[in-house]
Amino acid sequence: MSKLNCRNRTSRSNGLCFCLCVTVLISIALPVAAQKVKRNKLVQKIMEAHPAQFKKILDHPDKYRVQILYTQINRDAQNKPAFTSYAYRLRPEEYFYPASTVKLPTALVALEKLNELHIAGLDKYTPLQIDSAYSRQSPVREDSTAENGLPSVAHYVKKIFLVSDNDAFNRLYEFVGQQKLNETLHEKGFTDARIIHRLNIFRTPDENRHTNPVTFYKDSKIVYQQPLVYNPTPFPNKLKETMLGTSHVENDQLVNGPMDFSGKNFISVPSLQGILRSVLFPESVPPQQRFNLTPDDYAFVYKYMSMLPRESDYPAYDPKDYPDSYAKFLMYGNEKERIPGNIRIFNKIGDAYGFAIDNAYVVDFENKVEFMLTAVILVNEDGNINDGKYEYEEIGFPFMRDLGQAVYQYELKRKKKHLPNLDKFRLVYN
Repeated sequence: MSKLNCRNRTSRSNGLCFCLCVTVLISIALPVAAQKVKRNKLVQKIMEAHPAQFKKILDHPDKYRVQILYTQINRDAQNKPAFTSYAYRLRPEEYFYPASTVKLPTALVALEKLNELHIAGLDKYTPLQIDSAYSRQSPVREDSTAENGLPSVAHYVKKIFLVSDNDAFNRLYEFVGQQKLNETLHEKGFTDARIIHRLNIFRTPDENRHTNPVTFYKDSKIVYQQPLVYNPTPFPNKLKETMLGTSHVENDQLVNGPMDFSGKNFISVPSLQGILRSVLFPESVPPQQRFNLTPDDYAFVYKYMSMLPRESDYPAYDPKDYPDSYAKFLMYGNEKERIPGNIRIFNKIGDAYGFAIDNAYVVDFENKVEFMLTAVILVNEDGNINDGKYEYEEIGFPFMRDLGQAVYQYELKRKKKHLPNLDKFRLVYN
């Protein structure tokens, strides 16, 4: 069995390949539309100003398969945001394993599905149970980490954002269904999204196309019952190159030759940031690109996307095992210190097969700073995929920390005509 691992930080996997390097300034309207180059090199110049941190990456960007999308936000007198995006080596058609970053769109589509069912008594807090009706499906009846001991969509969403829980993602994937999940994202303009398998457990393509029966109930009364769902239309890989590495481990055996990722999940950097912008700034995107969420849904997502593990009671997390940086790669990498109270990061990370990814909106309430930053890096020096050996500690996390800090320092000095009112993102976490 291959090590199909994603975040929780207890397991990772790896990857390697090659592509061309450029730096561009782009304007994003829809996330996967053709990007028009206006001018270039801002992100590169920011990194070049810190050679001790970035020279190794800048000298070998293809080896590390780096992609960066940095979006400045400028407010007008009415606090309306305008977005200007700068990219370094952006490759929407270059494969990287997205790992746990796919949990953000899955959580949003799960909340949207509940709203679109329009069933009295059914919402994200309604208890549920998951049954098994197909090969290697597993049931769920209880959740000891929930305050009431019962699973729910809300509790799964919380665990996804707080510590990137893999089982929580799998259960939302099963509730939404493979076909519904992908078609919903495609209809919103995120046409390259391909989320076709559970995480951290190996299932065949056929098993991943079958998703479990789910029953929502209240006081022993069934509120909604969803049968076993099958996706009859597979979502084929559309990328030209998905072979990575020089060798790989399969069924605990070393195999010479690259690993085939054509059957794995994928979503591009522009789509990841486009989804983040759609949920954080829905008024800034076309109506068809927005998620159908209630005001309470938005508040709930914002809260848990930015909450730190130590601030949660249900589930409760030991800060020794789950420091502030646990799910905040950009700006903090793998540091153990507490994140300052004036800074909040609304994000979703991922790391597996040697890739590290973060998709973040950073806010500094004290200094009136806000920006969006999405970054990917591959750290697999030996080129062997799926062997559990990567350079996250030596290269990956320091790169993410230093990139976030470099952009943040640039933003601190950047002149703005109107300082932002960030009250929308001031939340109560207790």
